[in-house]
Amino acid sequence: MNENKADKTITLGMGCYWSPEALFGAVPGVVRTRVGFAGGTTADPTYRGMGDHTETVELQFDAALVSYDELLELFWNNHNPYNINGYKDRQYQSLLLYRDDEQAEAFRRIKSRMEETKGILDTELAPFNAFYPAESRHQKYYLKRFPDAVEKLMSLYLSEEELERSTLAARLNGVAKGFLNLERLQNEMKGWPVAEDELKEILSLIRQIRW
Repeated sequence: MNENKADKTITLGMGCYWSPEALFGAVPGVVRTRVGFAGGTTADPTYRGMGDHTETVELQFDAALVSYDELLELFWNNHNPYNINGYKDRQYQSLLLYRDDEQAEAFRRIKSRMEETKGILDTELAPFNAFYPAESRHQKYYLKRFPDAVEKLMSLYLSEEELERSTLAARLNGVAKGFLNLERLQNEMKGWPVAEDELKEILSLIRQIRW
């Protein structure tokens, strides 16, 4: 799927970023995902040297297909802000970074609504400053655990980076983790803005993947 100037972006932290990337990558309306580091001040963070940054997922999504409410309900229903990965520090923390006043208001509104049933949510809301992509081996982590899938998909893309930034890779990462099944994905893909012949080729290819 092509990038749309109207697409919106959310940056969030909810523990180790591998699983959240797969979780949100399975959602119709999410266009692309990537993992990385944000929320801190350390220059040029890496996985082995992230300093005061947090592991985060960046979601680009079509707001006509999926709302802030749907995405943040998924966010808060799939982690415990008080206890992430057994302990809490800057690397693993519950975090939402807003890019503008509209996002800040939406985040606060949804947080307040969910606290009516969940109690106080220990999630930090802060302005977005920068996002530093993690190394390639961390992108689409669960999909890459299936070499046959990567080998077949690379016939569709010019580079590994192009594959990692595709909607198809986001969805198949969700399939690999068990958040989405292939039947649902194939039904969704029939509505993608892709030429019929190209769609048939892609559907045939993913049916051949050995999971």
